[in-house]
Amino acid sequence: MDNQILGSATFRPALPSAFSPVPASDRRPSPHRLPPRRPLARLAALMLCSAPLAALAQTGDAPPPLRASPELQEALPPAIRAQQPVFVRGDQLSGQPDVEATIEGNAELRRGDTVIHADRMHYDVPADRARASGHVRINNAGNRYAGTLLDMEVDAFHGFFSDARYRFLATGAHGEAARVDFIDRDHSVVHQATYTTCQRTDEATWQPDWILRARRIELDQTEDVGYAEAGVLEFKGVPILPVPAISFPLSDKRKSGLLPPTFGLDSVSGFEYAQPYYWNIAPNRDATITPMLMTRRGVSLAGEFRYLEPSYSGELAAQVMPNDSLRQRDRWAWRGLHSQVLPTPLGGVGLGLNIRRVSDDDYWRDFTQRGSIVGGGGSATRQQAERLLSGEGSLNWALGANSASLRVLKWQTLQDPLAPITPPYDRLPQLHWRFAPAPSGLGLGLGLDASVDADYTHFSADRRWYAQPNARRGYALAQVSRPFLAPAGFVTPRLQLHATSYQFDDPLPGGRLSASRVLPTFSLDSGLVFERDANFFGRSFLQTLEPRAFYTYTPYRDQSMLPVYDTAAMDFNFATVYTENAFGGNDRIADNNLLTLGATTRLLDPDTGAEAARFGIAQRLRFSDQRVTMPGAPVVSERLSDVLLGAGINWTPAWGLDATVQYNPKNGEFMRSTVAARYSPGAYRTVSAAYRMQKVTDLITVPDKQLDIGWQWPLNRLWGDDRTSPAQGAGRWYSVGRLNYSLQDRKLVDTIIGLEYESCCWIGRVVLERLQRSLDSSSTRVMLQLEFLGFSRLSLGANPLATLRQHVPRYQGLRENAPVPSRFSQYD
Repeated sequence: MDNQILGSATFRPALPSAFSPVPASDRRPSPHRLPPRRPLARLAALMLCSAPLAALAQTGDAPPPLRASPELQEALPPAIRAQQPVFVRGDQLSGQPDVEATIEGNAELRRGDTVIHADRMHYDVPADRARASGHVRINNAGNRYAGTLLDMEVDAFHGFFSDARYRFLATGAHGEAARVDFIDRDHSVVHQATYTTCQRTDEATWQPDWILRARRIELDQTEDVGYAEAGVLEFKGVPILPVPAISFPLSDKRKSGLLPPTFGLDSVSGFEYAQPYYWNIAPNRDATITPMLMTRRGVSLAGEFRYLEPSYSGELAAQVMPNDSLRQRDRWAWRGLHSQVLPTPLGGVGLGLNIRRVSDDDYWRDFTQRGSIVGGGGSATRQQAERLLSGEGSLNWALGANSASLRVLKWQTLQDPLAPITPPYDRLPQLHWRFAPAPSGLGLGLGLDASVDADYTHFSADRRWYAQPNARRGYALAQVSRPFLAPAGFVTPRLQLHATSYQFDDPLPGGRLSASRVLPTFSLDSGLVFERDANFFGRSFLQTLEPRAFYTYTPYRDQSMLPVYDTAAMDFNFATVYTENAFGGNDRIADNNLLTLGATTRLLDPDTGAEAARFGIAQRLRFSDQRVTMPGAPVVSERLSDVLLGAGINWTPAWGLDATVQYNPKNGEFMRSTVAARYSPGAYRTVSAAYRMQKVTDLITVPDKQLDIGWQWPLNRLWGDDRTSPAQGAGRWYSVGRLNYSLQDRKLVDTIIGLEYESCCWIGRVVLERLQRSLDSSSTRVMLQLEFLGFSRLSLGANPLATLRQHVPRYQGLRENAPVPSRFSQYD
């Protein structure tokens, strides 16, 4: 027998498998209720719920207990969703308990994270099927749909929706469709559909800036991927790209499919077209395959494979052009990276591989600017690094106080006839062992620290570049120190013993086939720390004064007959001024007898300990000449070294200044200066400037003065637009770039200047890049990009976003790291 209720009522038939009390939020009265009929509504609701209540009472099962949770669940597990009760509400209800319910007027059905609103609804309880008509609206975990006719199994989320509009929570994408077929909660098919992320305004003439129109769109929210068929992409009302078939992301999750193509026009290679394909093989493996056409060179194919496992990870990449028409030869490059932990009975062994190889010396010049796997071009320093390609394999082991490594390193040097570089020595192989026990592990007592390092290396190189022979070098360093530490300061005496031996493949001048050297070194490092409360510019600080004295002595041994394999003079800066040896490497040990004096003062925030300012000074006092030098360098006879002055100021998080100055008091000149400042008051707002100057010294033969400026800054305020978000109206313009100017040569070395435009649903970029490729040549290109947010990027010339990230200090990509909205932000 049917039961009919006139007026407002709340209907909550529970499924036979579960029963839950009505939440307080669901006990609110309908705004259209009729108070005189309220008792009848209660009676009908009780009758409809009586069967589940009786069944529960007969089984004697207790209702599910309530459990406290620190946060609401973003996703309901399937087991919990199946137990969720169904709540219905409307102006008029009729039906039979546990069979069916018909709701007329303001109909609402709620189950878990799914809510359905309609003018009229019929709910089949055993089939869990809802049929709704009128103004139908669905909210499924924050994803919203609206239409005129719905037929759907609620828990399975299977059915169809006619004349539908939809909006997705994760990306804000929305559109319209003649019909939506719900396959399940994570899969649906949209027919005769549109898709855009442009936010609708209240204007009657509103049109999206970009929109995808397609005959059919499949939406896979498990993989967060959309598949469109027979479509076209429109921008500003103009069709710009036919889309026979394309996949696009519904979130930032990785997906397989074609990536945006890249078009370019180069004065040497001609028209360029690259079409990458991304293959999401597994959560821990992926690959990218990129065929590329250069009209004047030919066709190339590049691929990259990445993998990640619990005990190992790495990547493999290769690029091949079967026949370069301009060079009349095959061109290729490949790269391999691998790191792994190998378990052994004596502890873990780390395996590392890093290998890069190319076909010829011109590869870096022809391909690095176009996304070669060997790296990107840039300034002369960066290009020299890309002209030295390593091939390295290593095994590393550690257990307790012992550690050892076995390394093989072989270089490929890409030569430029106008700027040749001397290849470094290969190490075939290098074996290193270190013993560094804890202070109590040696049994020496007295708080002594000790360690021993031993190294064997076979140096090998092309003899065309070196007059000295290849050799095998053995090196050992034993040291012991006794730190005396106190809150007010420290004193650390240290004694070192260096022992080195060489076996040469060919005799030295004079006929020697071997050489050896044994040298002791004594050093004494000491410092004090004073503190006081201070106040500067209305701010309270804890100010420190930290004087430091460092003395080192190494006796003289004639080392001029020893070749140099891995050694160079160390730079003179605050990091090296308090060290025993003036050289990096093991072929030279300086005969030092010097004292380094310095002092540092810091301003610390008393609440956080953050350093607001730092000022330092240091100078060396030499008691005897340093006669051990690099080949061809003069004896160091100056008793007083240059003065190092340094400062670092971070007065507020927005401002920063770092400066280091090397001053020669004898001639009153600044020999080297580096001053860098930055201003970053907020997101997408940063300006940095750096000035670098160095004069000719014993170590530097070419003077240099450079000014480097980088920035990213919004431009809208120039014409009085103070809006901080494109959602507030018109889009925002940003200027971005970096200029590297040589004051010595009076010319720009590297230039990158760009404009970015951020709308509510798309970003446009245009970047001009001019990079110095060698001493007498440079490359210039213009890059254009349209980024349709939540859909794809179209680039012309190359990817300007990668260039900006590489060259502009502190650059932030627009709309990067946007938080994922919660389903409760669109809660019904």
